[in-house]
Amino acid sequence: LGLGYRTSIIQNTEKIILEVIMELKSGNYETSYALIQDFSKRRQEKQPLAYPSAGSAFKRPVGYYAGKLIQDCGLKGMRVGDAQISEKHSGFIINLGNATANDVIQLIEQVKSKVEEMEGVELQPEVRIVGEA
Repeated sequence: LGLGYRTSIIQNTEKIILEVIMELKSGNYETSYALIQDFSKRRQEKQPLAYPSAGSAFKRPVGYYAGKLIQDCGLKGMRVGDAQISEKHSGFIINLGNATANDVIQLIEQVKSKVEEMEGVELQPEVRIVGEA
């Protein structure tokens, strides 16, 4: 699959991965457990895990961090319906309860437009929109 950091050979196709079977290497339990605990702790501190989301909403533009650009534009907490730019991490769009796909798409478009207007950087969605909203 040509897997790399945020890349694969199917990335620019219409295909979607629905299932993955992984083969893991055996290793030291204590070391692995400590690494997993540390990773989990850092995620809980930095990411809005209390709300549903699709993960990171925008790809990282070369030389920038999408979340910082969004925050610098004053968009943290911005809402369309129940879709919101997370107060905890501006790179995430969270569902406060009843967000629709259309709410999320509108929020993505508004954020993209504002960041390009204020910072001159074009954000690209991390998520792939399929179907119609």
